Amino acid sequence: MREELQDNIKRLVNFMNFAKSFFKRKNPFKELAVSLISSLKDMMTIRQKLKMAKYRVSYHQHQLHKMESLIAESNEHTFLKAKNLNELR
Repeated sequence: MREELQDNIKRLVNFMNFAKSFFKRKNPFKELAVSLISSLKDMMTIRQKLKMAKYRVSYHQHQLHKMESLIAESNEHTFLKAKNLNELR
C-alpha cells in the first residue's frame, strides 16, 4: 500500500514536471493573449481593409474597361469600329 502511494506520488511529481516544462515552452496563456490582441486589431481595421479592397476592385475594373476599349478600337471586325467607318463616308 505504501509503495503504491509512493509510486503514485512519483508519477504525479513527474507529470507536474512535464506540465511545468510544457508551460515554459509553449505558454498557452501568452499565445491566447497575442491571439486576442491580433483579433482586436483586425476588427478595428476591417473598414480600412474593406475600403482598400473596394478601391482595388474598382481600379482593376477601370483598367479592364480601358483595355477592352483599346482592343475594340484597333480591331476592324468588331461592331464598335463601324462608327468610325460611318464617319469616314
